[in-house]
Amino acid sequence: MELSTLALFIPACFALNMAPGPNNLLSVSNASRYGFARACSGGAGRLLAFAIMIALAAVGLAAVLHTSEWLFHAIKIIGAGYLFWLAFQLWRATPQAEGMAAADSPGIARLARQEFLVAIGNPKAILLFTAFLPQFVDQSRDVTAQFAVLGALFLLLECVAIALYAWMGVHARRLFARPSSKQMFNRVCSGLLASAATALLVARRG
Repeated sequence: MELSTLALFIPACFALNMAPGPNNLLSVSNASRYGFARACSGGAGRLLAFAIMIALAAVGLAAVLHTSEWLFHAIKIIGAGYLFWLAFQLWRATPQAEGMAAADSPGIARLARQEFLVAIGNPKAILLFTAFLPQFVDQSRDVTAQFAVLGALFLLLECVAIALYAWMGVHARRLFARPSSKQMFNRVCSGLLASAATALLVARRG
């Protein structure tokens, strides 16, 4: 792959990685509640979901979402429902209950499952890979190998985004140390997750 292509791909890709979507908001929330390391480790679930989507885009299976209206709507309704559920739980959470949860050290597998379900429940993400990655693929060369390189770079930059958003969450926890402030922060995050769920519900195939 030519360096000029990578020079265009990397900044454009990183802009997508850093967009404040549902998974990045979840990283902020998890870091503020459970710490930097657990939020970053939980991001592995998101990486797995994105790896699956990249593979689907590479083999052309994502085209099914372009042609199947009911499948697109089914996935987005399930994904939005899960986001609403997370927002509801976060809204109800109290600082005292969170202190007990942090002491219990929630398993990384549970946080990874959350990240995976949020990512995999967004059909627009699959369509994004279908529309974005091919722009940087040279059809005269090995397409599969190029998708592998671009996909690996996307996932690497996604790791950076996970760490940066988790870092924001840790600093937010310090900023909102008082119980009343922490509850307000939880409810702001809850509102943002609910807004993301609403945006997912009204999303159309692009």
